[in-house]
Amino acid sequence: MYKYDEYDASIVAARVEEFRDQVQRRLAGHLTEDQFKPLRLMNGLYLQLHAYMLRVAVPYGTLNGQQMHMLAHIARKYDRGYGHFTTRQNLQYNWIKLEDAPDILAELATVEMHAIQTSGNCIRNISSDQFAGAAADEITDPRPWAELLRQWSTFHPEFSYLPRKFKIAVIASDTDRAAMRLHDIGIQIVCNDAGALGARIYAGGGMGRTPMIAHLIKDFVPFADFVSYLEACLRVYNRHGRRDNIYKARIKILIHALGAEEYARQVEEEFHAVKALGIDPPQAEFDRIAAHFAPPPFEAGAPDTVDRSDPDFAVWLDQNVHAHKAPGYAVVTISLKPIGGIPGDASADQIDVMADLAARYSFDELRVTHAQNIVLPHVRKVDLYAVWSALREAGLAEANLDLISDIIACPGLDYCSLANARSIPLAQKISARFADPARQRDLGELKLKISGCINACGHHHAGHIGILGVDRKGTENYQLLLGGSGAEDVSLADITGPGFSEDGVVDAIERATDVYVRERTPGERFVDTYRRIGMAPFKEAIYG
Repeated sequence: MYKYDEYDASIVAARVEEFRDQVQRRLAGHLTEDQFKPLRLMNGLYLQLHAYMLRVAVPYGTLNGQQMHMLAHIARKYDRGYGHFTTRQNLQYNWIKLEDAPDILAELATVEMHAIQTSGNCIRNISSDQFAGAAADEITDPRPWAELLRQWSTFHPEFSYLPRKFKIAVIASDTDRAAMRLHDIGIQIVCNDAGALGARIYAGGGMGRTPMIAHLIKDFVPFADFVSYLEACLRVYNRHGRRDNIYKARIKILIHALGAEEYARQVEEEFHAVKALGIDPPQAEFDRIAAHFAPPPFEAGAPDTVDRSDPDFAVWLDQNVHAHKAPGYAVVTISLKPIGGIPGDASADQIDVMADLAARYSFDELRVTHAQNIVLPHVRKVDLYAVWSALREAGLAEANLDLISDIIACPGLDYCSLANARSIPLAQKISARFADPARQRDLGELKLKISGCINACGHHHAGHIGILGVDRKGTENYQLLLGGSGAEDVSLADITGPGFSEDGVVDAIERATDVYVRERTPGERFVDTYRRIGMAPFKEAIYG
């Protein structure tokens, strides 16, 4: 994984001291909250319902054991003993004291971490495939491309005050594990007919108040033009994006207004002007970055078989372990979705356990997923039973990846000042209703996603089943959506009809799954059945 050079270290250290001064001035009363707000947001510090929340960047979801141990340490010392992993592959602390924030950032800096650009109208954390560098189906590791974009976008003078926040995802597989086409810009690394790698560029995706799927803007951008082309994409948005209406400020609204073809034409025109500036890095610089992501020293001839005699282990193996590109190795996903638990939360002790397992069994590497789980990307198959045993002891061995209890949920009204309804208690009730492991496996892949407000931090538009919390005359109410997907078969979910109470939406979900079980054909997922038979049978069962 990437290691800081002197430039990275110096800019992070300078930002820590700058923010320390700003916090001291705020505490002394020399800055008002209105004056302080844009400064704290630049450092990932939000003011929520009960306390400050700090969002820590995990670039493209990759971190090592030392960094995970630091996250556990901060949870114990400065928070309430846990952290919350997010759909941007970051981590949030929900109970931060303002006076502690500079010290937290200083401690993060000692392990090459920060909270820069995790908020504000700038280019946010670059996200990627959590299986990058390990996936058997990728054409290359997309993380060097993501790291190049991180360096390009950090403190970019033109793009620090965009019309609205800006999110980029990079993948290198036809299997989309990063919801790439639901980003402001989605990038797929592809290989052209000549065997050269380049980028396929999509733009104008996003969820929130007006969900849209990104349009294909350019089928192939060679590496030599990669940064210039993205610079042109951002320049056109920065020039024409709406600044007069926060609800119409995202790039998806601009592209919808212009049309994808016209946006692409303007980008192409701008690209020719940008290209003359000479901002694209030389191949040698990309090679320097890529060297940080060289494959670990996999054991040649590692055994490729696994003893499945323990039935509980075998269930976990089938559900949470994926194929690796190296023979004798596997990719392990650690579910942070125990039945009745809070999706994405992990205690400090659990974070330490995962860090130790990475150091011992996964070449000291972990990944955060956009589905709020953790990945050990490089585990020998002969070590899988030992890893599972340690996870089980720590309460981290739930065998429910991509099942109905593997719920994505935002913090909701329990924490967030923007929320209209609670997400966490609802997620807990749904997982309890479907707690039977055999029932979950019978339902198969069923991605359920909950947002506590229209901002869609819980990706409800992309759920096979999605739930949106709304305020109906002072009462929490939940809209039910069906048929969404954030994967390569990307689609936006449809609203079933009138909303429900908290208990009512749980019942409605059960009725929807009953329709699926009755109507499915062999091999069909929930979303496949919905697409085949349409909304009507589900709506009839849900509303009677």
